[in-house]
Amino acid sequence: MAPAQVKPAEKPGRASRLLVIALAVILGLGSVLGLGRWYYQQLLAPVAAGSTEVYPVKIRPGAGAAEIASLLYTRGLIASPRVFLLYTTYHGYDKELVSGTYELSPGHSLPELVQQLRRGRTDEVTFTIPEGYTLKQIAAVLRQKGLLSSEADFLQAAARDDYDFPWMKELPPGPNRLEGFLFPDTYRVSPDDTAEDIIQNMLDRFTRVYSSEYQERAGEMELSTLEVVTLASLVEREAKLANERPVVAAVFLNRMKKGWKLESCATIQYILGSPKENLTDRDLQIPSPYNTYLHYGLPPGPIAAPGRASIAAVLYPADVPYLFFVARGDGSHYFSRTLAEHTAAKKLAEAK
Repeated sequence: MAPAQVKPAEKPGRASRLLVIALAVILGLGSVLGLGRWYYQQLLAPVAAGSTEVYPVKIRPGAGAAEIASLLYTRGLIASPRVFLLYTTYHGYDKELVSGTYELSPGHSLPELVQQLRRGRTDEVTFTIPEGYTLKQIAAVLRQKGLLSSEADFLQAAARDDYDFPWMKELPPGPNRLEGFLFPDTYRVSPDDTAEDIIQNMLDRFTRVYSSEYQERAGEMELSTLEVVTLASLVEREAKLANERPVVAAVFLNRMKKGWKLESCATIQYILGSPKENLTDRDLQIPSPYNTYLHYGLPPGPIAAPGRASIAAVLYPADVPYLFFVARGDGSHYFSRTLAEHTAAKKLAEAK
């Protein structure tokens, strides 16, 4: 019998080599990922661990996460703006950062800083400006909230002409130039905010509400921003019911198209400065550019701060033929097409 032949050992094949390469790649990626995770954690750590220093940082209303990241990096509070954005976006915090003035420390980690900005300042002051308020009434609210040393300071700040908004050039000069443009809403502000800071905040809010859609619609109606807000302020003061706002707006627009005087009692009340239950014929003759019983067209500017609904009513008025309205006494109005109908409606209102 022939002796058994011994087979030579097989050399590693292609599959084995691929396995070795794959393992090497996996190990390499693991090392890279591990290094990346370590680096990421380092960037989340405090910039100055153990530091007790604090720096005042003011986050303006409307500031986005990118702007806040840049500000914190500039102040030496975080190691990387990109990591701040990555962290806040991944966790869904980027839309939850609250404006205000903070005392922040480089001894806090990035997650700790983010949580502070999400909570907001605990000493922030909340105030609400109702629709239809004037500059003087707004100043009184802020004074009552302890945000102003005097109402005069606020009115003086409101008379400035250096707030940077495109529509500002339309406004007439004078102490009431911002009347109607400080948007009525609820605000949260820092006790450290100045009158100018608060005004800037309220103007920012108006700019967001008066959207590009509204601006385009105003252009179609051949109305300027000033004219829209002025007319909306009349609607705000005249209409008490939401469903009547577009109708009241239509009456004023119809009268303007005919070249008639607006004859709005609300403008007389604005001139008087304090509410008067019944206006007299003498009141209707007060010499003032705001007197729409004496002068044609719109008054020089708004008589109050209109809300979103009144602005929308002017831009999208009801399709009605009315030219007159008179208060019923219950908050609603009689609307009429002719002077004869209006006279009859007034008698009905007076009889109630």
